[in-house]
Amino acid sequence: MSVRMVDVSGKSDVIRAAKAEGVIRLTPSTVRLIAEGKVEKGDVFTVSKVAAISAVKRTPDILPLCHNIPITHVEVSFEIVGEDRIRVETTVRTVAKTGVEMEALVGTSVALLTIWDMVKKYEKDEAGQYPYTRIEYVRVVEKIKEELGAAAEVQSPASLAARRPGYQTLADHPDL
Repeated sequence: MSVRMVDVSGKSDVIRAAKAEGVIRLTPSTVRLIAEGKVEKGDVFTVSKVAAISAVKRTPDILPLCHNIPITHVEVSFEIVGEDRIRVETTVRTVAKTGVEMEALVGTSVALLTIWDMVKKYEKDEAGQYPYTRIEYVRVVEKIKEELGAAAEVQSPASLAARRPGYQTLADHPDL
């Protein structure tokens, strides 16, 4: 069996963007602590955003066959969903020969893991386990590839749902 990095040298540089999202399920009391800024380790959303941006830039160090490409923009957002979930969305942009889906997925995943790390003290049960906490629904929401000169705009999940039959936003998911 062999392994090789895909040769993209024959491709042209184009505008590329990808958006990934995921959810962390926490106890309602932990979500309240985050919302009120009362987590002992500090501002959960700020630390998680910085961690996500750093992870996006280091994706080739984590995924060995992922190309090292110039990242031109990273945007990370958080949304409290219901009383027990936080949704993370990471959008990554570049002008390169290959896409940024892995970077968006890594950014979202690391933001979710950082949230967990910062609040694990509040999530453990009496036995030191995490019966309620889980990371779910990590996925690529959209990817874009546009020729240079075009205005590549990453769409909102709601606009994607309107354009693509069968597309579900996280809000449409039966478990959320």
